[in-house]
Amino acid sequence: MDSVELIKKIRKIEIRTRKMTQQIFSGEYHSAFKGRGMTFSEVREYQYGDDIRNIDWNVTARFNHPYVKVFEEERELTVMLLIDISASTRFGTRVQQKSDLITELAAVLSFSAISNNDKVGVIFFTNKVEKFIPPKKGRTHILRIIRELIDFKPQETETDIDEALRYLTNALKKRVTVFMLSDFVGASFEKSLRIASNKHDITALQLTDPQDGVLPDVGLIKLKDAETGIIQYVDSSDRKTKERYRHWWYSQQQYSAEQFTKVGVDYAQIHTHLDYVSSLKSLFQRRSASF
Repeated sequence: MDSVELIKKIRKIEIRTRKMTQQIFSGEYHSAFKGRGMTFSEVREYQYGDDIRNIDWNVTARFNHPYVKVFEEERELTVMLLIDISASTRFGTRVQQKSDLITELAAVLSFSAISNNDKVGVIFFTNKVEKFIPPKKGRTHILRIIRELIDFKPQETETDIDEALRYLTNALKKRVTVFMLSDFVGASFEKSLRIASNKHDITALQLTDPQDGVLPDVGLIKLKDAETGIIQYVDSSDRKTKERYRHWWYSQQQYSAEQFTKVGVDYAQIHTHLDYVSSLKSLFQRRSASF
């Protein structure tokens, strides 16, 4: 993509997503995310009605009387986007590819953050961390993120969500608000997600396409795994083969959902062929109601 075409595409995404930002959040940004970023203030004696989860057990043991940690809400948040750029995201059969949808979602979340004076950073990952963009503020920084989303060429094709979560946990010492954007197919990441979610506020957005779990009925076909490169021949007309494939795909989606639920991470499915505004609004309204 030449520079002129790239600039036009960036500008088009900026115009569209700035409008989407208002539609999706409608003033709910603060209630959905503010309050998740807390910083330690002091320790004081326990009072009736205090949350027992805030008890400082070390101080309590020292003075033989319950003490609690007091936190203050941070005035600014840091938003990190954990973005899957593996080969499986370069798939879409209706309106757009998953990677195009990821770019638009990332732009919406980024503009929402900077409109609230928050910082935004990005971790691009495949089966390794491909690029880390440190959190900053401002429109220029967001346009850089969009440019990288459009034009970045990963070195690898496979996916390792564990590796991305470990990097997040180690690289960012302060609590941040994290959005994970991936199809989450064929991945086991519960342990690393649990560790990361104990430190950060994580929301998962799972990208899907209506043909993800469907084998086209075209007889004997050669299939190549986009991530591993493995090739095999499959009879796509065979009913049992089609059913096994469909069952495998949806079991993968269910498995991912179970991992999010076990850890207590908010998540939503975003479809390539449907408007994502209602899905995101519903997600953020649920978050707001939980406080």
